[in-house]
Amino acid sequence: MQTRSVSTQAISAYNGLFHLASSTQSLFLLAVRLYWGWQFAQSGWGKLHNLPKVTGFFTTLGIPAPAFSAFAVSWLEFVGGILLALGIGSRFIGLLLAADMFVAYLTAGRANLLLIFSDPGKFYSDDAYTFLFASLLILIFGPGRFALDELLQHRFASETPRPATLTARAAPAYD
Repeated sequence: MQTRSVSTQAISAYNGLFHLASSTQSLFLLAVRLYWGWQFAQSGWGKLHNLPKVTGFFTTLGIPAPAFSAFAVSWLEFVGGILLALGIGSRFIGLLLAADMFVAYLTAGRANLLLIFSDPGKFYSDDAYTFLFASLLILIFGPGRFALDELLQHRFASETPRPATLTARAAPAYD
């Protein structure tokens, strides 16, 4: 009987911990969005004010159409960072910013990317790592409840039917 009581207490403690951790998910996602959105916006703003330098750097990396790429990446990071922080189009912006950071790894951080298994410390220390990780967090887990995406979804939920893949479907009836 004592064992059952200990196991019941352990399960109850685990369930309490699970509930507590789950209740902080939206706050955590808000913190990620605010911090990394700000970081992306600052990075993009800095690039926008130094486009010739960024274009020259992109040229040395062999990036196609370096002037256009510098312009596009600068605006993506600036506007995308603001949208990420606000939680507008979060998953789409997360996808675009993750792609941006993956390209950064492939070009400017290629040496560190190739060391992912042999020297992971160099992989993690690359500037692109945390930006990529934050973008992927929002892409995969969404923006959380404290985002304009969530408010807009609730506002328009009654007006716009959700796609069948996002709603529960009743089991088909067989005669």
